[in-house]
Amino acid sequence: MSYLRLLRQRSVLVLWLAQSLSVLGDRLYALAVMWVVYAATGSASLMGLVAVVESLPYVVLGTVGRHVVARFSSFGRLAWVDAIRALVAVALPFLWSPDVGGVALLLVGVLLLGTLGALFDPNLGALVPDLVEPERVQQVTGLFDLTGRMARIAGPAGIGLLLLAFSEVQLFALNGVTFAVSAVALGWLARRCAVAAGGEAVGHPGEVRSAVRAWPVLRAHPRVGLAVGLHGVALFCSAVTAVGMPALLATRYGAGAAVYGLVTAAAGVGALLGNPLAGNRRSGGWLSVYCGAWAVQGLATACMGLVLNLPALVLLALLTGLVTPATSVTLRAHLGAFAPDERLCLMSVDQTVIRAGGTAGMLLLPFLVDASPRGAFVAGGAMVAGSALAALVVASRLSRPDAALPLPAASRGRAMTAE
Repeated sequence: MSYLRLLRQRSVLVLWLAQSLSVLGDRLYALAVMWVVYAATGSASLMGLVAVVESLPYVVLGTVGRHVVARFSSFGRLAWVDAIRALVAVALPFLWSPDVGGVALLLVGVLLLGTLGALFDPNLGALVPDLVEPERVQQVTGLFDLTGRMARIAGPAGIGLLLLAFSEVQLFALNGVTFAVSAVALGWLARRCAVAAGGEAVGHPGEVRSAVRAWPVLRAHPRVGLAVGLHGVALFCSAVTAVGMPALLATRYGAGAAVYGLVTAAAGVGALLGNPLAGNRRSGGWLSVYCGAWAVQGLATACMGLVLNLPALVLLALLTGLVTPATSVTLRAHLGAFAPDERLCLMSVDQTVIRAGGTAGMLLLPFLVDASPRGAFVAGGAMVAGSALAALVVASRLSRPDAALPLPAASRGRAMTAE
C-alpha cells in the first residue's frame, strides 16, 4: 500500500513507469547482445569481453571522472543522455553485419552505451530521493528497486515472444525506443522542477550538483565505507552463481536448461517477495540488516554446493532472492538520506566498486568453476558470509557513530511532493 500511495504522486508515477520500461529494455538488450556475439563468433570469450567493455566506463568515470559525472546531475541533462542512448541503440541494427567489422562496431556501441550509462545511473539514483519527503526515502528506494526485480523475470520470459516478431539485432532498436520514452519523461520532470522551483537556482531536484571528493566523505562515514566494500566483495563472488549454476546443475544433477530456468525463476520470485519487506522496513540498524542479509545469502550460496537434491537447491535459490532486496534497498536508502552532493559522491563510489568487483569476478572466478563447481559455490558463499560478519564486527568497534545528514524537509522535494 505504501508503494501505491507513492505512485499517486504524478512525478513519482511518471518516472517509475518510464524507468520500468527502460530497465526492461536494458534486460532485453543485455540478452540480445550476448546472443548476437555468440551466434556471429561462437566464442564465449568474446561474450565475456562484451561484459567487460560495458562495465569499464563505470570503473573509469567513477575513479577519475567524478567531475564529469556531477555535470549531469539534473533531470534535464539526464534527458539528453537518454536521448543519445536512444540514437545509439536504434542505429546499431542498421550498422550491424555478422563479420569481424560488425562485431568490432558492436563493441564500440556497447562501450558508448556503457559510458552513457555510467553518467546516468548514479545521477538518477541520487535524484530519486528528492522526489519525496525524507521519511519516505526507504519506500521510494524500494519502489524503484522493484523495477529491476520485475525486469529480471519479464526480460527472459518476454524475449522468446519478441523473437517471434523481431530479430536479435532489432531488439537493440526496441531498447532505443525505451530510452526515448525515458528521455521524454525526464524532460517533463525537468520542466516541472523548473516551474515548481519558481526560478530558484538551489534546493530543487533539477539542480546541477558539484563534485565532492570521495575519500574525505568515506573517512567521515566509515560504516558506509564498510558497506560499500562489502558490496564490492559480494558482487565479485556473484560471478560464481552467474557462471557456475549451469555447470553445477549439469555436473551434479545431470540437469539442463529447463531446471536452470526453474532455479533462476525461484530466485526472481524470492526477490519480488522480499522487496516490499525491504522497502517498508522501519528505520534504524541499517548496517546490521545489510550485513545480516549478505551473511544469509553467502551461507545459502555455500549450501548450494553441498545439498544433495534439486528441491533443496531451489529452496536455497528462493532464499537468496528473498534477502537480496534487503541488501540493495537498505544501502541505497541510507545513501539517499545524505545531502545531495555527498549522496551523488557515495552512489558513484558504490557503482564504481560493484562494477569493478563484478568485472574482476567474471574474469577470474570462471577458472575456479571449471576446476570444481561445487567448490566454487562453497568458497564464494563462505567469502561473502565471512566478509559480512567481519564488516559487522569492525563496525561495532568504531568509536564514532556514522550518521547521514538529511536535508530539511522544506528543501527536499518541497515542490515535488505537494501534489
